[in-house]
Order: sequence, then structure tokens, then C-alpha cells
Amino acid sequence: MVKSMTGYGRGESSLHGRNLVVEVRSVNNRYLDCTVKMPRAYLFAEEALKARVQEAISRGKVDVFVTIDSIAAENVVVTVNKPVADAYVAALEELCTDYDLPESLNISLLSRFPDVLNVQKAPEDLEQVAGDLLAVLDLALADFDAMRSREGARLEEDVRGRARTIETLTTRVEERNPSIVTEHRQRLEAKLREVLENRQLDESRLITEAAIFADKVAVDEETVRLKSHLAQMDHLLTKGGAVGRKLDFLIQEFNREANTIGSKCSDVETARVVVDIKAEIEKIREQIQNLE
Repeated sequence: MVKSMTGYGRGESSLHGRNLVVEVRSVNNRYLDCTVKMPRAYLFAEEALKARVQEAISRGKVDVFVTIDSIAAENVVVTVNKPVADAYVAALEELCTDYDLPESLNISLLSRFPDVLNVQKAPEDLEQVAGDLLAVLDLALADFDAMRSREGARLEEDVRGRARTIETLTTRVEERNPSIVTEHRQRLEAKLREVLENRQLDESRLITEAAIFADKVAVDEETVRLKSHLAQMDHLLTKGGAVGRKLDFLIQEFNREANTIGSKCSDVETARVVVDIKAEIEKIREQIQNLE
């Protein structure tokens, strides 16, 4: 199965007190170019995510977006800054003594003073976090891969249909080519008769001229190679996988054979068929640019 280079996938899961969301999006690119966008606090996992993407995708401009939200209270640690609290208590007691104020010190009042309570994020198990991110990335990649497979199937169907059209048109060129030589021989003979009038034609000269022309306009080798390229394309599509680059190279060979056939054929009907072949080749070229 062939796959498209463009696609989108999303994975989401709540693991170990965190809600994790990973999105994967890609567009066409000659090589693999992966960018991971995630909170700075979790950049330690970036290379692991990139490595996992490289295992699943061979080429394309891939963007990975990571969102992490803490949903558990145990992710926060609250501690008492005792030196600061002691200083506040001592200061309040001194106020009460110096100004003969009633004592009204309580926990609620003390906790509202700045820096008495420290709120810190609990230490995280980095290995666990990286593993969780990879697990959610795998979900996103599976969704991403399913979309690319659907699009790849559509592209393959279109390419195969156009390949069948090229094969039909190539057969028409093959069938027409012998007639071109025969027609030229007849025109050459008529021209010579007109020039020489009643003189006897040199049959050997006529045969030689016809043979020279036949060699110049014969496209048997080109049509055979073109059909061979079509068979190779069918093999690559059936094999599946990352065949985009190979098909891109192969389509250049398609163009080369079509151009040679066009340059050899002066026949108007054949020239029109060659134009149709080249139009189908160009459409295939555009489609395989989207294949991985």
C-alpha cells in the first residue's frame, strides 16, 4: 500500500495525573523534516519524539504539537517557610506587647502573609513522562497513518487509471507506425514517377529510401521501453511502502520515451496521440509528488 505525504492525526490520553494531547500534521517535502513544538519544561523528551516519528515516516514536512495539562493535586507540593513564619509571629507578638493590643494571631491570618507558604511543582519522573508522551504520540501516528493510507489509495487508483490510458495510447502508436512507412513509400514512388515520367523506376533506390525513412521513424524500441516502465510502475505500486522517490525518477523516463516518439513521428495522427500521452504523464507526475 502506498501512502500520501500529507495527513493529520491526533492522540489524547490522561496518564499519571496529566492530560496529554499530541497532534501530527505533514505536507509534501523532498526529505523528512520534523519539528516538535511543546512546553519548555518537557523539552527533554523532544529527541525521543523525533526518533519515533522517523521510525514511522520516511519523508515530508512533519509538525508535532504537544499539549500537557496537570490534573492531579499531587503534582503540587506546599511547604512552610519556617524562618519567615517565625519572623512574622515574633513581629506580631512584639506589636501586641508594645501597644497593648489583644492577641488575635491565628493560622488563617499567618498563612496570608507573603512567602509564608511555598507552592512548588512536585519532582517528576522524567522517564515516565517521556514514556507517556511516546504512548500518546503512537496514538496520533496511528490516526495520521490511517488518513495517509486512505489518501494514498485514492492517489494510487488515479495513477493506475492514467497508466492504463498511456498503455492504450502507446498501443495505438505501435499499430499506426507500420502504416506510416507504407504511406511514405507510396508517396515517394508517386513523386519519383512524376519526376522521371516514363523512365523506369530504380526499385533498389526506392527500397533504400524507404528503409532509411523507416529507420528514422521507427518507434518500436521507445514503445517497448515505455510499456516496460508502465510494468515497473505497476510493480512499485503493488509493492507499496515509500516509493515516491522511485516513481518520481521513473516518470522522468516516461517523459524521455514520449519525447523521442514525438520527435520521430511526423504523422499528424501519431503526434496527437503523443500529446495525449504526455498530458497523462504530467498528471501522473503531479500525483506522485504527493506520495511518500
